[in-house]
Amino acid sequence: MDKLQTAATVLIVPGLREHVAEHWQTLLEARLSKVRSVPPLEADKLDCAARVRAIEHELAQIEGRVILVAHSAGALMVAHWAARHSRPIKGALLAAPPDLDASWPQGYPTPETLRANGWDPLPTGVLPFRSIVAGSSNDHLASLESVTRMARAWDSELVNLGEVGHLNPASGFGHWPQAEAFILELDR
Repeated sequence: MDKLQTAATVLIVPGLREHVAEHWQTLLEARLSKVRSVPPLEADKLDCAARVRAIEHELAQIEGRVILVAHSAGALMVAHWAARHSRPIKGALLAAPPDLDASWPQGYPTPETLRANGWDPLPTGVLPFRSIVAGSSNDHLASLESVTRMARAWDSELVNLGEVGHLNPASGFGHWPQAEAFILELDR
């Protein structure tokens, strides 16, 4: 299978579960010709500032234009990164951002834990680059209304993907071809 060619380097920003073998981001990374990925954190896995530093470290390794491709808490990490750093970014795909005010199912961090680790308040300023927020109408981590609010605050284009859950392997998503289309759109 031919590699997907982009002019910009794609930086994959995974969520809190980091790199999952059958996740669309992991599969996408193997398909891209110019790609880097934020590596798993060794410690302080819930520390938002450590996650932002990891994004900044990876960006420092990339010359030229960059497209950020973030999923779940990775989308929130991008918002925190953009509020603290300034580097020209060509665009960002922010898929299934979770709602920090929602009660997440068992096995996920509580809102209190996230607040204690620097995730809340979530930056709500306009992102200084073009962005597409892809949301779901049945995500257990965020209502479409909360995703719509985030997209508006960030001045992002909102795409309602329909009933795709949290857009992860548990929701039936390994390969997600639409991500490639969004990346090519941002790369134009």
